Amino acid sequence: MSWLGQRHTRRGALATATGLIAGAALPATWPTRAAASTPSEAPTLSAAASYTNPVIWQDFADIDIIRVGDTYYYSASTMHYSPGAPILRSYDLVNWEFAGHSVPVLDFGAKYDLNGARGYVRGIWASSLAYRPSNRTFYWLGQIDFAKTYIYTATAVEGPWSRLTTINNAYYDAGMLIDDDDTIYVAYGNTTISVAQLSADGRSQVRTQQVFSTPSSVGTLEGSRFYKINGNYYIFLTRPANGQYILKSTSGPFGPYTMRQVLLDLRGPVSGGGVPHQGGLVQTQNGAWHYMAFVDAYPGGRIPVLAPITWTSDGWPVVQLVSGAWGTSYPSPVVPPPPRQVRPLTGVDTFDGTTLKPAWEWNHNPDNGKWSVSNGLTLSTATVTNDLYWARNTLTHRIQGPTSTATIQLDYSAMRDGDRAGLALLRDSSAWIGIKRDGGTTRVVMMNGLTMDGNWNTTGTGTEVASAALSGGRVWLRAGADIRPGAPRPGTFSYSTDGINFTRLGPAFTMGNTWQFFMGYRFAIFNYATQALGGSVRVARFELSTP
Repeated sequence: MSWLGQRHTRRGALATATGLIAGAALPATWPTRAAASTPSEAPTLSAAASYTNPVIWQDFADIDIIRVGDTYYYSASTMHYSPGAPILRSYDLVNWEFAGHSVPVLDFGAKYDLNGARGYVRGIWASSLAYRPSNRTFYWLGQIDFAKTYIYTATAVEGPWSRLTTINNAYYDAGMLIDDDDTIYVAYGNTTISVAQLSADGRSQVRTQQVFSTPSSVGTLEGSRFYKINGNYYIFLTRPANGQYILKSTSGPFGPYTMRQVLLDLRGPVSGGGVPHQGGLVQTQNGAWHYMAFVDAYPGGRIPVLAPITWTSDGWPVVQLVSGAWGTSYPSPVVPPPPRQVRPLTGVDTFDGTTLKPAWEWNHNPDNGKWSVSNGLTLSTATVTNDLYWARNTLTHRIQGPTSTATIQLDYSAMRDGDRAGLALLRDSSAWIGIKRDGGTTRVVMMNGLTMDGNWNTTGTGTEVASAALSGGRVWLRAGADIRPGAPRPGTFSYSTDGINFTRLGPAFTMGNTWQFFMGYRFAIFNYATQALGGSVRVARFELSTP
């Protein structure tokens, strides 16, 4: 049965775009230079003693990973969050920072604006990131809504990114390869795997051809990553969500291909989490290979794990195991010393400057006339609704596992009657702490029971389970999240009037751990109206901290 035909049982659909070195065809060593300077002399190689999996305990699924010069880049899916397709940067494959987004806005229809329809669990699925040395340009490719494929380009991952073309074929779960001769190929499909060749300018399809049909004994394969290594062509595929396979051709990108299993039902490194799968392969500067996969680890989402790869004498990859399992720890990759330390994925944001940092993503596209950043984040009400899932300009941040706390400092003095503003644990089953203003008075409340059904329609707009009187115009709101897989998965809420002494509000909220929504829980800052627009709040500070 095709996962494409099962909208809500399609576990691997979002993961498909992750793949090997998706950036360029690989000889034995990587030849390209980064757009930034690369040392002209061979650098001294160094490494910390070891690293621990997961390398990032945040929700970054459907991984594509490449190296350009001495810098590694990691792309992920984001579905209904905007901007889409975040890019992380690293110099050692272990320590990562946000760099930007490949898709600046989800301009694929009104539903992504929460305009008469909603785009939950649509949008940016598994997609591909590549670097083209001939024009020193990054390429992002992904299909939207099973209808069309879009390609965006930029000369730096920070952007600006712009749409290069729209192709009227849906390259589902695609992996892009830029061959030694600069030809662009795309591997894609679910169970039936095809390869397309694009025009020299990357704007159109020249040809496409089926190259492989998955045996019924294997079932579903998807999530293509496309590589050329030592003259052979490889398509790296996932069996969602418990296996990984690879196809090899010695005769060219259109095959014929032979298949080999890479892993199946392999014990992963995250207690209570799933089997490492999907993702991609990448080669370090000294020729060593690594596989960045992800494991299902709900309620937090799908989180990346790294393992070294060796190759058989006849050209097949082998994951290096520890006691028969994907290791919780491995020797760190041997790489040149980093040019600087990467920015941590946790810490404080005071919303300095005039733009949001790339760690932030909106729930659907924002109304850009209703928010601003200037030494603080101002959110004006953008929607009149009683349903958080319909409220525009809800700003989200990934949760750091295994446990973390988000705290915001909120000025609510400009709220109007009927307004609701606060901090949520957001998914298809949600809860929040925040301010309700009604009849000229304000209360701090905890709400739970915000729910969706399997078609992502709202089934519950929330129940107030605790409250306290509040005055003074300023409050600190805090949400804690334990996203370790398994029970009890608690989310907790508290507030403070001085930023020092916090008071717990309401019972623990049990976060859901089903996979069908795909994206994990996020911290979410919101402000919406239930009566009329015109109110606003200001967030002076956000802090993501771990114990």
